[in-house]
Formats: sequence, structure tokens, C-alpha cells
Amino acid sequence: MKTYIARQDEIEESRNWYVVDAENKILGRLASKIAHILRGKNKPIFSLHQDVGDFIVIINAEKVKLTGKKMQQKTYFHHSGYPGGESYTSVSSVLERHPERVIEHAVKKMLPKNPLGRKMFSKLKVYAGPEHPHSAQHPQKLELA
Repeated sequence: MKTYIARQDEIEESRNWYVVDAENKILGRLASKIAHILRGKNKPIFSLHQDVGDFIVIINAEKVKLTGKKMQQKTYFHHSGYPGGESYTSVSSVLERHPERVIEHAVKKMLPKNPLGRKMFSKLKVYAGPEHPHSAQHPQKLELA
């Protein structure tokens, strides 16, 4: 079996824009489906070493749900690089201040940790409210179960 290599014109003509409403969606399930589409695994021209995924615009990020006790117990870890420089931030405080970062963090951790994964992540646009500035791209509404 040979490795399929999509041509650049095939990739560009198959690339779409989608809008996903995150209202009342569970964070992890939403993030895994979005990562799947950003990688392009839903397309017949998928190949591991190419970025063939679609653009995704997520609206209503502030209304995403977390199951169980994650709102109180889940924390994000950050280290400044200095001794004793670790800091922990709860999900509830991040959702309060920057709700789009919760979805971005979840999706980013599900993509490859290399330059190709960073390129895929750049096609994700997340907005806290129902408005977005990408109407010129004519995004299609994508309903994720």
C-alpha cells in the first residue's frame, strides 16, 4: 500500500469553514470532535504528514458544560520557569475571565505536539459570545451530537 499525498490544489478546494455552537455541549466531547475535523481525519484525502483539515469557528464558548465536579476540582498548571514559580488556576475562574481559552486548551492538547499541530491549531477560532467576524467566509453550520 502506498502513502497518499494530496496535491496543494486538492487541499485548498476541499477546505471548508464551519461554525459550531458550543452552548450546552460537553467540553471533552466537543474538543475531540473538533480536533478530528481540524486534522482532516473526516476526509478521504487525509494523510498524517499534511494539513488537510477545515477551519472551525466556535461561538458561545462561555456556555460550554463540564461534567461531574470538574468546575470545582479541575485546575490548569503553569510554571514561570523560576524556582517555586508554579501556579494553578481553576476552570471556573478561567471560564469567568477568558471562556475561549478553556476550549482552546482542550483542543490544543488533542492535536499533534509539533509544527504541523500548531498549524492545525491556527485554523481554530473561538469566541465567547454568539457573534464572530468570519461571515465573509460563508461558514456552514456544523451540528455535533
